[in-house]
Amino acid sequence: MSSLAIAFNLTVLGVLSTALAASHYNCDGPLVSNLLQASFEKSSQSSISNAPHFAKLNRRDGAGGWSPQVTDRQPWLQLDLRDRMEVTAVATQGRYGGSDWVSGYLLLFSDTGRAWKQYRQEDGVGRFVGNVNADGVVHHKLSHSIRSRFLRFVPLDWNPSGWVGLRVEVYGCAYKSYVADFDGRSSLLYRFNQKSMSTVKDVISLSFKSRQAEGVLLHGEGQRGDYITLELHRGRLALYLNLDDTRLRFSSGRVAVTLSSLLDDQHWHSVLIERFNKQVNLTVDTHTQHFRTKGEGDSLEVDYELSFGGIPLPGKPGTFLRKNFHGCIENLYYNGINIIDLAKRRKPQIYSGNVTFSCSEPQLVSTTFLSSSSSFLSLPATLSASGGFAVRFQFRTWNPDGLLLSTRLALEPQRLELQISNSRLRLTHHMSAQQKEEVSTGHRVNDGLWHSASLSSRGLQVTMTLDNEPSSTMELGDHMEAGDSLYFGGCPSSSSSDSYCENPTLAFQGCMRLFSINSQPMDLNLVHQGRLGDYKELQFDTCGIHDRCLPNFCEHGGQCSQSWSHFYCDCSGTGYTGATCHNSIYEASCEAYRLTGSSSGLFSIDPDGSGPLGPTQVYCNMTENKVWTVVIHNSTDPVRVQGSTLQKPYIMKFNYSASPEQLMALVARSEQCQQEVVYSCRKSRLFNTWDGSPLSWWVDQGGERRTYWGGFLPGVQQCSCSLEENCMDMNYFCNCDADTDSWANDTGVLSYKEHLPVSEIVIGDTNRTGSEALYRIGPLRCYGDKSVWNAASFYQESSYLHFPTLQAELSADISFYFKTSAPSGVFLENVGLKDFIRVELSSPSVVTFSFDVGNGLVDLAVKSHVPLNDRQWHYVRAERSVKEASLQVDQLPLRFLEAPSEGHLRLRLNSQLFVGRTGLSLSLNSQLVLQYVCPNDPSSLPVPTEVSVSFNRESSVTYTFQEPFSVMQNRSFQASSVYRGNSRARENMAFIFMTTQSPAMLLTVSTFSQQYIAVILARNGSLQIWYHLHVDRRPDVFSPRPSSLADGHLHRIRIHREGKDVYLQVSNGYIYKRCENFDEEVMQAGSKGFIGCLSSVQFNHMAPLKAALLNRGSSLVSVRGHLVESNCGAPADSTTSHPLSDQAAKTNKDNVSLHDSAVIGGVVSAVIFITLCVVVVMTRFLYQHRQARRDTSIKEKEHQTNLEIASTILMVITVPRCSALGMVEKAQCKGLLR
Repeated sequence: MSSLAIAFNLTVLGVLSTALAASHYNCDGPLVSNLLQASFEKSSQSSISNAPHFAKLNRRDGAGGWSPQVTDRQPWLQLDLRDRMEVTAVATQGRYGGSDWVSGYLLLFSDTGRAWKQYRQEDGVGRFVGNVNADGVVHHKLSHSIRSRFLRFVPLDWNPSGWVGLRVEVYGCAYKSYVADFDGRSSLLYRFNQKSMSTVKDVISLSFKSRQAEGVLLHGEGQRGDYITLELHRGRLALYLNLDDTRLRFSSGRVAVTLSSLLDDQHWHSVLIERFNKQVNLTVDTHTQHFRTKGEGDSLEVDYELSFGGIPLPGKPGTFLRKNFHGCIENLYYNGINIIDLAKRRKPQIYSGNVTFSCSEPQLVSTTFLSSSSSFLSLPATLSASGGFAVRFQFRTWNPDGLLLSTRLALEPQRLELQISNSRLRLTHHMSAQQKEEVSTGHRVNDGLWHSASLSSRGLQVTMTLDNEPSSTMELGDHMEAGDSLYFGGCPSSSSSDSYCENPTLAFQGCMRLFSINSQPMDLNLVHQGRLGDYKELQFDTCGIHDRCLPNFCEHGGQCSQSWSHFYCDCSGTGYTGATCHNSIYEASCEAYRLTGSSSGLFSIDPDGSGPLGPTQVYCNMTENKVWTVVIHNSTDPVRVQGSTLQKPYIMKFNYSASPEQLMALVARSEQCQQEVVYSCRKSRLFNTWDGSPLSWWVDQGGERRTYWGGFLPGVQQCSCSLEENCMDMNYFCNCDADTDSWANDTGVLSYKEHLPVSEIVIGDTNRTGSEALYRIGPLRCYGDKSVWNAASFYQESSYLHFPTLQAELSADISFYFKTSAPSGVFLENVGLKDFIRVELSSPSVVTFSFDVGNGLVDLAVKSHVPLNDRQWHYVRAERSVKEASLQVDQLPLRFLEAPSEGHLRLRLNSQLFVGRTGLSLSLNSQLVLQYVCPNDPSSLPVPTEVSVSFNRESSVTYTFQEPFSVMQNRSFQASSVYRGNSRARENMAFIFMTTQSPAMLLTVSTFSQQYIAVILARNGSLQIWYHLHVDRRPDVFSPRPSSLADGHLHRIRIHREGKDVYLQVSNGYIYKRCENFDEEVMQAGSKGFIGCLSSVQFNHMAPLKAALLNRGSSLVSVRGHLVESNCGAPADSTTSHPLSDQAAKTNKDNVSLHDSAVIGGVVSAVIFITLCVVVVMTRFLYQHRQARRDTSIKEKEHQTNLEIASTILMVITVPRCSALGMVEKAQCKGLLR
């Protein structure tokens, strides 16, 4: 069955189970308004008129609400709903007519009114926002309902100008349940009507509360090896499920799916198991895990019976945990059957052994020690009839250190300390300030589970016991008698008279219960009421322990550990670093490794950066002009194929060193990818001669069948020889289709990257006599990184980019370079209903990172000692996770802020992401890496086709490029030399002109190393494009057509060069032609200059003519002679013409934009001369060129095609030919040449 069908069925199961659970819901009725006076309890009341029964919403009785005494250290208001109810919402109000209200509170719930649990909202937030005045009502709908009888409101904050005042309402409905109590020796058996029950889908639901951390909730098994077991293990829920796999029945290799923790807290927890075939959903409370079960079958076959609450026969085959459940189970349903209802009605298919149908409530009341520095509990040391003393208690914590017990001995200054030290239990006998004796026991007692500790003395020995482990003893020099008081969890402040008690490291932070001193239980209610002992920073009647590793916020497989108030991520071996293992330690591409100065070799790359995919190892070949990323697969050697038919074809699947998801990310990030297919054949065809149907094919990365073989258009059943017109038989599109007895070759290179890599090859015509094929699929090879040097400029304050909503609920990292002259502006911003995230230049020298996830505004600001709006490149990196936030600007000190331990975690955004919204410039990269921005740079104006200028013979405009790379990286020329290999052999030029003069110089691009591009009108008025890129060769000339353009009409010129091919658009027509050579034409055109009108001049994405007019004071612009702004030009007509880059590189449009930014990033001091280039300048230029050709050895190879701008790297172009183009362009080029 398809995964879609499985997902649909699981969804249906989930909907049905949810519908059953919610069938009675219209659950929002008021529950407090009709309660009697006896249903209200309080910690104290300030007066009779402030009694708790006056705390009903909108009531004005008495003093208008409840208020405690001002001396009440821990005020609370308690409600008894008289029965277990389902609570879905709460509301609060201040005391009527006064200045008393509660601005923040906790909500506790309990079935007994003794053992309480704190309600936590989404993200584990326990604090509720209260009121801001006395009469307003603040309503909170609970994210998950509470099923309980007792509720307690615990004020945390109140009006600082008043006192605590409270009126409340609770909304919900009656809750009906079927309950069974298991005493640890009992169970329920549900017997089937037949010998075995076989099901392909199951829905099992129940709720439980447990008194211990171990116990079987559900078990069933079959003779063929099927089993299902649901159990509590170390406070976590574990599900073992196997379908028809006898190998696992008696093995010790069973693997459980575990979920949740701290489930032995004596409070109700809900469980839902949904299975369809092998797909399983396990839900515990609000946490769900999806998995696929083991086994060969799709059905679960259970023999005879299912047992609930335990396994009745110890040692029964297939069992592996024999401890029965001790606690209560309610609303137990197995595939719609109410098991507990059948048991109560004594139905024959149910056997109930020692099960009762009401839930007994133990009086195990806990106390929470809140502070690791100041919490303590002091209890009197009662006398023992036998002498000595004995202390027992239970504790649970996450902290590896903390004081549990301290007492002074009769012989001062001796004392005993029982503490947790490095996760072990340690007893220390302090005999003097310098002398002490220690014994230790246990291991990882800070695991969050309950542990029993006891300390007793007899004679000259003190005995320490932990759980069921062997006791540890210590010899004393004298009989031991405890002092007047025993201090649990910590010590009072040093100002106390009992200054002998000292916290060795930290006070205990966790929960304690079941205190017993000399066999006498301690009633902590008396302590709470001030009638026994003393305390500080305690919370009575509840254990506030919270699992901060659930859910696990450590990314990429990081291991989560925790203390009482924080969690920590161990990123060892993951390939990631940071507080939540978010940041990859590897570069994203081979291109990035080259920019760090690395040479060829094996590297781990992380194509999606901090995304969910892990790193993969590739080979980076940096010996060529391009940086090639090479990914190998499992079959790179030649393979001979014989005996295959279309009905029984030969099939080879390729397994790469990277996962399919990693390959897709790599291909998407790369500029271009290719894969060589070496295919030789003898009497083996690729296509059927009669109907053209394929006899062999390959499968792309998406699983689609492909029938083009090397270097041709996707979807066209042809081979490379057809494109190059050199097939051995021109009646066929492939050499192999000639079906000759001799070996033929159809080797080609697949370069349509959206289809790569090849995942499978199928060969189906090698079964005839003498028929065979030989193939080899080369490794996947990609070059370029589209995420490097992306640039965007924002010229107007209203300019911005917008993107889909930033996916940054739990973590986000943002980095970019910027330069600007503006004093302030927003780099990026994304907002939600209440949450938002923003990075901005808040003043000329301050970058601010701001966000709000629901805990209030957070601002991180980095101030520079120099202005940041100096038109120089500056680096910014901002990161936010559930653990911390940080901001880095250039090399300034990192600004860091830790997230609050209690608070909202998720950044909820719903609008578009805006970049550069208020006028600053930015550029975006994958993973929200803003790599390059050119703010207010006159070379990067957003609309380059809007300026027209009239020239005379003496006027000219010169524009000089600047290189930001070395400034940005604070590196010298070596950094630029690393970057040079990234430049692409591509230019785009466009302009509109009108003139009657010929010859005329229209535009030149020149370098200091004697290279140039010149666009001129020849003596006959025809257009010529001169490329001189090799210093040791004559220039190459592109002369498209002989007709004169010096006719006084407007002409639009668009020029696109890629590698060795040049495309030209004159007005609306495309012309391609092989080059010719004449040097003298450039000199003659330069001597004549230009008289006429130029408009809409563009070189790549820069507008030099516009820069000349709008930035006359810029150091980049040099104007000679008299320029007059004119209306001779007109904007480009987008309905009749298209950029040549769209036509010449349709499949590589991303590459064009990459080079545009790469030219800016990697080039220095390139000069565009528009109009007049006087004869002296051009003569000197050509002379230097010829002299350099004689004196300079050849430094570039024949295949180099990169244009050097200023002093960075040579770009070479020779005569054009079709083979240098991509697949789409080859077809166009081929037609033009015919």
